[in-house]
Amino acid sequence: MIFTADLHIHSRFSRACSRSLAPETLHVWAQKKGVTVLSAGDFTHPAWRAELKEKLIPAEEGLFRLRPDLAREADASVPASCRADMRFLLGVEISCIYSKDKRVRRVHHLVYAPSFGAAERVVRRLEKIGNLGSDGRPILGLDSKSLLDIVLEAGGGCRLVPAHAWTPHFGVFGSQSGFDSLEECFGDLAPEIFAIETGLSSDPPMNWRLKALDRIALISNSDAHSAEKIGREANVFDSELSYEGIFGPVEKRDPGRFLGTIEFFPEEGKYHCDGHRKCGARLTPAETRRNKGRCPSCGKPVTVGVLSRVEALADRGPGRKPAGAPGFVSSVPLKEILGEILGVGALSKAVKGRYEGLLERFGSERFVLHDLDLGKLAAAGEQTLARALSRLRAGKAGVEAGYDGEYGKVRLLNGRRAAAV
Repeated sequence: MIFTADLHIHSRFSRACSRSLAPETLHVWAQKKGVTVLSAGDFTHPAWRAELKEKLIPAEEGLFRLRPDLAREADASVPASCRADMRFLLGVEISCIYSKDKRVRRVHHLVYAPSFGAAERVVRRLEKIGNLGSDGRPILGLDSKSLLDIVLEAGGGCRLVPAHAWTPHFGVFGSQSGFDSLEECFGDLAPEIFAIETGLSSDPPMNWRLKALDRIALISNSDAHSAEKIGREANVFDSELSYEGIFGPVEKRDPGRFLGTIEFFPEEGKYHCDGHRKCGARLTPAETRRNKGRCPSCGKPVTVGVLSRVEALADRGPGRKPAGAPGFVSSVPLKEILGEILGVGALSKAVKGRYEGLLERFGSERFVLHDLDLGKLAAAGEQTLARALSRLRAGKAGVEAGYDGEYGKVRLLNGRRAAAV
């Protein structure tokens, strides 16, 4: 069975997240986006975990579905063309902040559990360390290796994956508080790390430049803080629909079952380039070196982005794909494409109306972006969109790269992808 899984989202109990993030809302938007398996997110939060236990029921091994009475009501908001089975998987992002080797480390990790019993074993250990009720993404004074040890001791197939591994402030390889290797972070438990999350500002070819990551699977997820962001990055499987049907192929790096990832153009990520947002300074790695890490306008240190960090750690040139690595496709959210076509913001009413109309006529967002016959789309009067999607599928995008917390801008109808980034 071919399906898409987004394994990193948040609930309304996480800071800076939409208050509408409830299981029913996630059920609706997963179908609209074309996502079959969605992390339930934030399982360490007591109120959210209680809500999940009330509203979800067991489905396939390690997966859950919305209670039938709630699903029937929620499905009224899903276009008939998008309706499909969807499942939840228990996951949470945990922020570890601690001192190691005379540096403060801030590293985020994804933890997964195949059952509420396994999740609660993790919770019982973590609630002795910090307050799990203050934030859906708990902040704990806990060493990354110690967190991994807790997850492994919980047993039952619990897993840990470093989140958005290259993000400057909170990634395991981040320039501000990360490490130069998985071994530095996890010590003798490093072999237990089987995957990392690439994050929005990197893609597989960037990660392939590190020989040490050849044994590591690369997964991609949305890190959605609102339901409409679900699926902007995701993973594609041809496997059985189950917890082990997802993590087994990832651990084995089985390209026959883990087909690959759906990725942002990494330049669109908000930490791709170096820079200083306050001064509007965006720098390439070479420019940062020439300026000795300083903003050319004000002289303050720049935020060193993912591109520079990859360059610093890379031990092979670009263009080589490790044996057995699955492929990927680059994507842009459909509403962003419609905003470019209409000359308005992606959140405008005009875009919303056009978006909902497309889903009604053709199917889920993922299907429209990557599988819909473009001749059929053009014949339906959407010639400009068909042209934009043709360029998207060919990887021909003009991107003004993001930096220092500022998202990049993608153009499919005009512009050229910047050679420097």
